[in-house]
Amino acid sequence: MKLKNPLLVVTDIDKSVEFYKNVLGLHKIMDFGANVTLTGGLCLQSKESFKEFIDNQNITFGSNSFEVYFEEDDFDSFAQKLETLDIKYVHGIKEHSWGQRVVRFYDPDMHIMSKFVRKCEKHAEQILND
Repeated sequence: MKLKNPLLVVTDIDKSVEFYKNVLGLHKIMDFGANVTLTGGLCLQSKESFKEFIDNQNITFGSNSFEVYFEEDDFDSFAQKLETLDIKYVHGIKEHSWGQRVVRFYDPDMHIMSKFVRKCEKHAEQILND
């Protein structure tokens, strides 16, 4: 078995595609109407079509039970860009104990997105010194 793509159920495909383009720089590479694949392999599926897939069971948003993780070389510029956008934050910039900085925020359907600094210099120093 091979993991292919994460799939997020969304209430408005067009609004979500715009969010991922404007905020994270992702672009459509495949568009099947109710399903869109973005650069990086992230898939968006319409809520209506997904309800059919799961026999019309309830779909909930905003569970805070997972995140879609991205890494960023120029974290400070990305964080400044976020400040100019209408973004709902999980939390502002924070630094984890291993030295990696992160900001977490929601997409339009309350899925958590996170952007981390790609390089963690504090952790790299610790490994080199041990």
